[in-house]
Amino acid sequence: MTSYSSRDFLAKDFIETEEGLVFAVVENGTEQGRVLCFLRYHRTSSGWQKLTTHQANALLENQFSDYLYYSVSKDAHLHAVPVRKICKHLLPEKQLQLLLQKVPGDPVISDLQQLCWLLAETGLIIEQVGVTGSLLINAQKKASDIDLVIYDRDDFFQARNSIRKLIYAGKLFSLSKGDWREAYQRRGCELSFSEYVWHEQRKLNKAVINQRKFDISFVDSNKVVANSRFNKIGSVKIQALVTNDRRGFDYPAELEIDAAQAQVVVSYTATYTGQAFTGEKVEISGLLEQASNGSCRIVVGSNREAEGEYIKVLQ
Repeated sequence: MTSYSSRDFLAKDFIETEEGLVFAVVENGTEQGRVLCFLRYHRTSSGWQKLTTHQANALLENQFSDYLYYSVSKDAHLHAVPVRKICKHLLPEKQLQLLLQKVPGDPVISDLQQLCWLLAETGLIIEQVGVTGSLLINAQKKASDIDLVIYDRDDFFQARNSIRKLIYAGKLFSLSKGDWREAYQRRGCELSFSEYVWHEQRKLNKAVINQRKFDISFVDSNKVVANSRFNKIGSVKIQALVTNDRRGFDYPAELEIDAAQAQVVVSYTATYTGQAFTGEKVEISGLLEQASNGSCRIVVGSNREAEGEYIKVLQ
C-alpha cells in the first residue's frame, strides 16, 4: 500500500520500498520520476540492518539493480527510486511529533524529549523540526545518536546559538576528546584529527545530552533544485577566499569562492558542512564540474566517503 505525504520529497526524508529497503533522500524533489537517495537500512527477519556504503552498493548491485541510476544532469551513478516503487514516505517532522507524545521509557526517546524541551525553552519552534536517522524508522538502539533536522534557516542559526548558551549554562555538554575521536574514525575524512576537531568545534551543530551525542542539520524546504546539467572536468586542488557562507550549512553545503577555476564549492558530505566562513582562505580538493551554462563548481563528496576530497581553512 502506498503511503504519501502532503508535501514533496526533501533531503533527510526516508523512503521505503516494498522489498524492505529504506533510503535516505539526498536531494529535494525528483529527477526523471525518481527520488535521488542512498540506501541506509534493509529489513531482515531479525529487524532493521543498518548498511555501510559498501554493503548498500553490493546489495543493490546483486539483488536490486533497478535502484541503481545514472543521472545525466549530474554525470554520476547514484541510488534512485522511482516514485511508483515507494510504499512509505517517512517525514522527520511528523515522526518527531509522534515521539514527543510517547510515554518516556526508551532512553533514546527520553533524551530526545528532554533535548527538544530545552531547545523549545530558548524559543525554537519544535513543530518546525524533524528527527531523522534510526529514530525515523524506530530502529534506534541504546547507544544511538539523535539527528535533528531544522527546516527554517533563521531557526537553524538560532538553534546553534541556543546550543552554545545551553553548554555555557551546563545543560548540554561539548563532545569529549573520545567522542571526537570516534566521530573522526567513523567519518574517515582526509583531514588530520586536530584539523577535523578544530573545524568541528566552531560549527555548534553537535553536543551531548545525558552522555548521548546529537546533531542538528538544516534542510531548505523551499529550495528548488536547478535543472542544470553538469559535466565532470577532473580533479582539482586550489586555494581560494570564501566570499559568501550563507548556504554553508545547507544540504548540500555551498560556499561562494573567489577563484579562477570556479565560483562555488558544493559538498554532499556532512563532514564539510559549515566548514568555512566568509573572509576565510581555504584549500579545496575536489572534482571540477561545468554546468551547461558554462559556470563551474567544485564538488567535494563526489563519492560518499569523499576520498581524497576536502575543504579546510588555512589557519
